[in-house]
Amino acid sequence: MPGKKGINPIRSMAEPLELKKTLNLPKTEFSMKASLPQNEPKQLAAWEAEHLYERILEVRKGKPLFVLHDGPPYPTGEIHLGTGLNKILKDLVVKTKSMAGHYAPYVPGWDCHGLPIETKVEKELGGKGKVPPAEFRSLCREFAARYVEQHKRDFKRLGIFGRWNEPYLTMNFDYEAVIAGAFLDFMEKGYVYRGRKPVYWCFHDSTALAEAEVEYEDHVSPSIWVKFAVVGGGKGEASKLGSDISAVIWTTTPWTIPHNRALALHPDFDYAVVETERGTLLLAADRVAALQAECSIAEARIRATYKGRDFEGMNFQHPFLPIQVPGVLATYVTLDQGSGIVHTAPGHGVDDFNTGQKYGLEIAAPINDRGIYLEGLPEYKGKDVFTANPIIVKLLADHGALLGHHSYKHSYPHCWRCHNPVIFRATEQWFIGMDQAAHGASKSLRQETLEKIRGVKWIPSWGEDRMYEMIAERPDWCVSRQRFWGVPIIVFYCDSCGKRLEDFKALRNVVKWFEKEGADAWYKHTPEELLPAETKCSCGATKWRKENDILDVWFDSGSSHLAVLKGPEWPADVYLEGPDQYRGWFHSSLLIGIGIRNNPPYRGVVTHGWTLDEKGQPMSKSLGNTLYPAEICERWGADLLRLWVASVEYQADVKMSERVMTQLSDAYRKIRNTFRYGLSNLVDFDPARDALPNDQLEEMDRWMLERTADLVKRCREWYAGYEFHRVYHAIHDFCVVDLSSFYYDVLKDRLYTKAAKSKSRRSAQTAVWKITSALVRLIAPILVFTAEEIWKYLPKTPGEHESVHMALFSEPSSIEAGLPGHVRSNWDQLLRLRGEVLKVLEVERTAKLINSNLEAKVLLRATGELETLIEKYNHQLPGLFIVSQVGRLGAGAATVHPSEAIPGLEILVQKAEGAKCERCWNYSTHVGESRRYPTVCERCTEALAEIEGAHEEAA
Repeated sequence: MPGKKGINPIRSMAEPLELKKTLNLPKTEFSMKASLPQNEPKQLAAWEAEHLYERILEVRKGKPLFVLHDGPPYPTGEIHLGTGLNKILKDLVVKTKSMAGHYAPYVPGWDCHGLPIETKVEKELGGKGKVPPAEFRSLCREFAARYVEQHKRDFKRLGIFGRWNEPYLTMNFDYEAVIAGAFLDFMEKGYVYRGRKPVYWCFHDSTALAEAEVEYEDHVSPSIWVKFAVVGGGKGEASKLGSDISAVIWTTTPWTIPHNRALALHPDFDYAVVETERGTLLLAADRVAALQAECSIAEARIRATYKGRDFEGMNFQHPFLPIQVPGVLATYVTLDQGSGIVHTAPGHGVDDFNTGQKYGLEIAAPINDRGIYLEGLPEYKGKDVFTANPIIVKLLADHGALLGHHSYKHSYPHCWRCHNPVIFRATEQWFIGMDQAAHGASKSLRQETLEKIRGVKWIPSWGEDRMYEMIAERPDWCVSRQRFWGVPIIVFYCDSCGKRLEDFKALRNVVKWFEKEGADAWYKHTPEELLPAETKCSCGATKWRKENDILDVWFDSGSSHLAVLKGPEWPADVYLEGPDQYRGWFHSSLLIGIGIRNNPPYRGVVTHGWTLDEKGQPMSKSLGNTLYPAEICERWGADLLRLWVASVEYQADVKMSERVMTQLSDAYRKIRNTFRYGLSNLVDFDPARDALPNDQLEEMDRWMLERTADLVKRCREWYAGYEFHRVYHAIHDFCVVDLSSFYYDVLKDRLYTKAAKSKSRRSAQTAVWKITSALVRLIAPILVFTAEEIWKYLPKTPGEHESVHMALFSEPSSIEAGLPGHVRSNWDQLLRLRGEVLKVLEVERTAKLINSNLEAKVLLRATGELETLIEKYNHQLPGLFIVSQVGRLGAGAATVHPSEAIPGLEILVQKAEGAKCERCWNYSTHVGESRRYPTVCERCTEALAEIEGAHEEAA
């Protein structure tokens, strides 16, 4: 029947409310299904349209500066999982620093010069030397630019923020000018020299290689034992040895035998003259047994022994060349392999070369860029070194000098790009002297660098010792390459007298050309155009010719801190790369920083491991065990890949597989659903209007806020220490255990059944809002897309940023609820008590005593402080256990469950008393007492009265 005009018949409360409609059931548009592969690209487009990265920097202006300097990858193909791991880790660092209140720009970079690009372009051209150098450089530039754009797209797809529109490229004109200027700085300080030394040489690519450009792979070499007949000389009793005795050497490079110029012995080792069926032989006494085994020698009788130093100056006959070679002393000789006498070819090894310098030996290496002998016997002249191996073995056998020969599988240096074996070859190259001091300085580059390494923070800590050892043991840095695609070495030679131009003011004029035209200017202009007018040699001539070599690509990338970091940005706060960069970018950057600015270019170095499949095998196309970032984004979404990066202990090698992604998908779902539950209970909550101050919050809500503040504090500390896996596991466990399995489960009754605006419900909502706000900020650096989606649905206070990525991490103090320590301890103990009660409830559900916890009445017996605690919180225990009633267990009760974890605690579960409330489903003896609502309990009767009162006020 219609009511009076202006009066709503329902609101007049003439009729009872429909019970179902009085419940505050969860409601949100935040989807349970993430659909990340479909939704992430839309969010990326929105971020780009909104210029989010620039807006983040704008709101951080004036904040403390933090710089992660990006190590430049080669733009040569699709990014692989290792590259994805690297970039996401860097993004985690930058985002966490930004949200911690730093101005943290990120400038991505690419290493566009060098062999990797040249190899790809030569492949496209169908071979080497197909076009002139200037055109070849142009093709390399186009190739690099093409793949830079592809990499940009792929990196942005991973949710990585940065200055993508203005990255740094080593092929940019200004960058090439910095590289050239840095080389001139080294030269002007006196570090640079040109000399003939053995270097790694790839004769497939016709270029010298740095140590960082060499990879070790299995290789089968001929292992040979060779005799060098004694001619005469030596010291003491050894000088009496006759030509019937032969010294024995062992080598796996027969092709170097033509260039042997000495035999090296250790001064302190014992050497034996041994009579065998293969002749009388001289070798280390400790290696006689090895000789017998390797060369099938049955009997060996030691005639006499001598010290190695006794053979210094003794002459030996080369096995097939008409030359004699001396005995020399060297402490690098070992007894691990071979004969204890080292075949020494100064043109083909660093130790050999140094020995050659000490003794004035010929540095023989008449081999061209293609590895072909230019001199020698007709048998091998004109052949490449590896083809010559069996030929030289035959020569040795024909001359009666071969004692033993077999195949030997070992780890051997290969070119990192073409994967062909390399050789050591003495050539004229440009070097930076490690043991050279700058003009006016007392300490060498090596000494300065070793001292400064100790001031860098290395994560993991073993990085310090690794870098120290590498710097301590490395040879001079060969910085020249015989290629075209790179920055030319700024050196001119006088056409008349051949002297090198040392007018550095004139040389720096070339740098200005590079700033305008890039390094291509070197190939487009004459020396007279590049140099200031009338630049003269000391001989009076004005005609010059240019150096043909270019700089080592590691010099290019190692100069990045000079080119990119401006003013207070230098030195960078951190470099982050894989373990190979201790001999690569970490290494070259350090030397250039010390050499030019006398300090490391970084305050800290973080190292991550390699990516492996689930069996621990390296991922490779040939094995078919690869998972590419693009594929992961299409199938699972970038946030799942980011979650994987955050979940692993990245400082060790990390495994990836479909099984891993399936497990992470489940973890992601749990985290997402925890957020969804929080949002679904905040649909009617306006923090500016409804949030309660701490002193009005219920005690359990305050306790959960304290736990959340602890979580935030710990996670922020872990973020600061780059311990991302700790953050992930803590957040995951907090969502799954603390919230979903406990707090949110306990809150359901209060959130759903209390009057919408009741103080009790608003207390719960205030806590849920603060917890969700803190958690979404914590998870934002990891789940960049999901966090932004959550942020859109999260109620905000006035002035909050539009994007979670513009926000800051919550301060623990803003979450703490001022709960005294002893009260926190109470709740910690109540949580333990709850765990014990739930175990017994599960037992009784299995026994079919109850079907659900709300059908239960729990009786407790305890002693001491726990008994007091139970009495104090007795009225809250039914809600805490999610049962209908909790009482005290009297004496003589049957079938109690003693707790194993809490001494003195006994638990008994009975069927709850009374009837089931139609509204909240709790059992109560008071159901039926309300005439207006006869099917509900006393708690719901109170709530309904409050709801009706609110309706009447609204009417």
